[in-house]
Amino acid sequence: MTYPSISHMPWLTTAQMIEVDRAMIEDFGIELLQMMENAGRALARVARERFLAGDPRAKHVAVLAGPGGNGGGALTCARRLAGWGAQVAVFLAAPAEAFAPVPAKQLDILRRIGVPVQDAAAVRSSTPAELVIDGVIGYSLTGAPRGPAGELIEWANTQRAPILALDVPSGIDTTTGTVHRPAIRATATLTLALPKEGLRAPEAAQHVGELYLADISVPPELYARMNPPVAVGPLFAHDDVVQVSCPA
Repeated sequence: MTYPSISHMPWLTTAQMIEVDRAMIEDFGIELLQMMENAGRALARVARERFLAGDPRAKHVAVLAGPGGNGGGALTCARRLAGWGAQVAVFLAAPAEAFAPVPAKQLDILRRIGVPVQDAAAVRSSTPAELVIDGVIGYSLTGAPRGPAGELIEWANTQRAPILALDVPSGIDTTTGTVHRPAIRATATLTLALPKEGLRAPEAAQHVGELYLADISVPPELYARMNPPVAVGPLFAHDDVVQVSCPA
C-alpha cells in the first residue's frame, strides 16, 4: 500500500477540504453518501488487514461515531465489519436525532441489520474491544471536545486495544495540528482524499500514528480548478489505500 511519489503529494488545509467536499457535490454531482461509502469501505479494509489479522470473524470492535460525516464513515465501516463477521458495538457521541441526514441514514441501516447501538455512557461497561474505531469528530472540530464526545475519546485512550482514526484523530485541528484536550492517541489514521496539513505538525505526530490515505473518488480535475490550483497525479493508480508515513 505504498506509492513511489507519495512524499510529493499536496497537503490540504481545513478550508481547502471544505471546498473539495462542496465541489464534489455541487460541481461534479458526487453525493455525500457515495463519498461516505468509499470512506467506510476503505476504513473497514484497513481495520481488517492491519489490525484484525485479515479475518474479522468473532473479533470485538468498538465503533465511536459522532453526528457528522466522520461519524457516518465510521458507521459505514461498522456495517462492513459486521457483514464480515466481526462482533461490532457502536457508541454514539450525540443522540440519534442530532445526526445529520446522511449519517442518520447509515445509523438507521445499522439498526435495521441488528448491530448494537448505544449512547456514549454505555461504553464503560462494554465488552473489551480488540480494535477501537474513532469516528467522533472530523475536520469540523471547533475547540476542545466536550460532553459525550470527550467522554468517548477519554475512554478510548484508556483501552489496550489499538485505535484506528478516520480522517483525523478526534481532537486534532486539521490545519494547525493543535492538540486539544482530550484528543485521540491513534495507532493509525486513515485520512481521506489528500492528507491534512495538521497531521504533519510535530505536536500532532504522536496522536496520528501510522498515516494512510484513502481514495474517495475525488476527480483530479477538481483539484486543478481550486484557487490556487492543486496538482494531483494518479496517487491511487496501484491501490485505493496507500501508506503515507509510519511513526518515527
